[in-house]
Amino acid sequence: MPICPCIMSGRTRKKTSGADGTTAIVSSDKGVYVSAMLNPHLNRLTDYPFDRLRALLDGISPVANVEPLVLSIGEPQHEPPAMIAREIANSAHLWGRYPPIDGTPDFRAAVAGWLNRRFELPDGLIDADRQILPVSGTREALFLAAMLSVPRRKKTRRPAVLLPNPMYHVYAGAGQMAGADVVPLATTKAGNFLPDLDAISPETLSRTALMYLCTPSNPQGTVAGPAYLKKAILLARTHDFVLAMDECYSEIYDVAPPPGAAQACRDLGGDFSNVMIFHSLSKRSSAPGLRSGFVTGDADLLEQFRRLRNFGGATMPMPIMAASAALWRDDDHVERNRALYRVKFDSAERLFGGDQKFYRPAAGFFLWLDVGRYGGGERVARKLWAEAALRVLPGAYLSRPAASGGSPGDAYIRIALVHAPETTRNALERIVKVLR
Repeated sequence: MPICPCIMSGRTRKKTSGADGTTAIVSSDKGVYVSAMLNPHLNRLTDYPFDRLRALLDGISPVANVEPLVLSIGEPQHEPPAMIAREIANSAHLWGRYPPIDGTPDFRAAVAGWLNRRFELPDGLIDADRQILPVSGTREALFLAAMLSVPRRKKTRRPAVLLPNPMYHVYAGAGQMAGADVVPLATTKAGNFLPDLDAISPETLSRTALMYLCTPSNPQGTVAGPAYLKKAILLARTHDFVLAMDECYSEIYDVAPPPGAAQACRDLGGDFSNVMIFHSLSKRSSAPGLRSGFVTGDADLLEQFRRLRNFGGATMPMPIMAASAALWRDDDHVERNRALYRVKFDSAERLFGGDQKFYRPAAGFFLWLDVGRYGGGERVARKLWAEAALRVLPGAYLSRPAASGGSPGDAYIRIALVHAPETTRNALERIVKVLR
C-alpha cells in the first residue's frame, strides 16, 4: 500500500490503488484519504479544530465531582431576545413560501438603518437594494467568498489567499477548496494581533486574489483602527484583490465601539470597491441558532455573489428574515448583552490581572491566554480537562505552522467566556487554581 505524501496535522493519509488504476478511500486510525473520484482539494484540508481537540482529550477522564464545562466553542449562551420567537410566530404564514435570495425590502431596510446608525454613514451611501444580501450565517458566506473571487490563475500564476494566523478555520478551508495558495500572515501581540500589511512581499501581493481580515480579531479580541482599515482597502485596490472583512464580533466590545470597514470606505470618498463586509446576529444578539447574517460592500461584487448563491447558497426563511429585521432595528438588547460580557471580563481581570502575560481584550468574548510557561496550549488543555473538567482550545489548532517550525498559537489557549457570569467566574477560578 503506497503512502500518500500528504501530511496533515501529523497524520499520514494512505490510499490503495486497484488494478484498473482507480483509487479508493481508506479509513484507519490515522485518517482518511479521499478517492480520485472526489475533489482533490479535499486532501489539502487540515483537521477541523474541534476534531483535533476531541482526539487530544480522548482517554482522559476529567476530575470527579466537578461539573464539566465547555469553554472551547464560541457559542453564546446568553438568553436570546424574546422578540425572536414573537416575530417568527407572527410570520408563521410565510413558512410556505420560497424566500428570495436577496431578502425582503424590510430586511434590507433594517440592515441599512443599522449600518447608518452604527457606523455613522450618511443616508444613501449604501444602496439597500444593491449592497445588502442576507446570508444563512456568515460561515457559509465567508466560505463562498473564495469561490467568488479566486480565479484559476492570476497573472499566469497560482492565486494566493491571505489570512491572519491564528485564524477562523473557515478562511483556510475556503482558500484551499478554491485551489489557491493559502498564505498565513503571522499576528503577534507586538503588532496588536493584526497582520503586518507592510511585510507582505510584492510578489505575494501581485498574485493575491482574496484577503481575509477579522476585526475585532478572533481569537485575540484586538481592534483595527481607521488608518489600518484604510491601508488594507487601498492595498486591495492597488493590487486588484477582494478584501473580505469579517466584523462578526463588532458589537461585543468593552469600552469603545470598534470602527468598521464601512466607515473607512466612507472616509475614502464613499467608494466600496473591492470590499465585502460580513456581519452576523450570532454574537450581537446571542442567537447563533438563527443562522442569520448579511454581507455588504462593493455593489458589483455583490451582484456576482448573488448569482453564485443562486446556485449554491442557502436562502434565509422569511420568518427568520422578519425576526432578523426586528433584531437589527433594536439596540437595547445588544447593550444588555454587552454588559454581561463586561462583567465576565471584570472577573478575568481580577483573577489574572497580576499576570504580566494577561491582557483584557478590547472586543469579542474570548480570552487569548499565554500559557507558554506552563508547557503550551496542548499541555494546558489536557491538564485543565483532567484536573478541572474544563475544555479549552489550544491556540495551535487555530494556527498554521511557520516554515521555521512552530505556530503563533502554540503558547496560547482560547477560552470562550460565553456562559453566565457566575458560571464563568467559577470556571476562571478553576483555571487559576490549576495553573498556579
